Amino acid sequence: MPKAKPFTKEQIKAAMSQTLSVRAAARYLNCSYHHLKKWMKFYKSDKEEYDTLFDEHLNQSGKGIPKFLRGSGKEPALIDIIEGRANAASFSPEKIKYRLVSEGYLKEECSNCGFHERRVLDYKIPLILHFKDKNKKNYRKENIEFLCYNCYYLTIGDVFTDKQIEGLEDHKPINQGKTDWELDDYTAQRLKELGLGDDEDDGLDLVSYI
Repeated sequence: MPKAKPFTKEQIKAAMSQTLSVRAAARYLNCSYHHLKKWMKFYKSDKEEYDTLFDEHLNQSGKGIPKFLRGSGKEPALIDIIEGRANAASFSPEKIKYRLVSEGYLKEECSNCGFHERRVLDYKIPLILHFKDKNKKNYRKENIEFLCYNCYYLTIGDVFTDKQIEGLEDHKPINQGKTDWELDDYTAQRLKELGLGDDEDDGLDLVSYI
């Protein structure tokens, strides 16, 4: 029975309900594939056709998993990319980022503040892979780290371009136009006294914003 970082059956089943493979479940639980595999094999499956939770969640065909996460069996060991023996430019940055987490080289949390909360929509953690020497092909372990958006902004620079921020913050009024309001005589008279009425039609000129 494994000893380090134990997982309950309920924790593993919760991860299984949100993922499509053992590797994805390990990523969800922020642990290595091999560590989770030991615990999944420790617990028996509730389904008769499977012996353990590992057998139940094993997805060898990659059904439902994006192609870039399945692997072709011809990829170099990640350690070769990290130590510079394989050219990182030949591989998808998104895939390398995934493997850094799933194979236990980087913990899926901000290295500065420890932030690791997942978005409810798709269970992604908003983290940016930061290259300390600005060389995005240098995946040496001492050169890479995860930063949350807030820490990246505070310590490195802007997360979004000015144009992106403008799109997020744009609050220009739409459907702006003149609206004629029907007022009773009393209200119209009171508005006149306040200098807000229109002497010609006893109405009120207002601009509406939606």
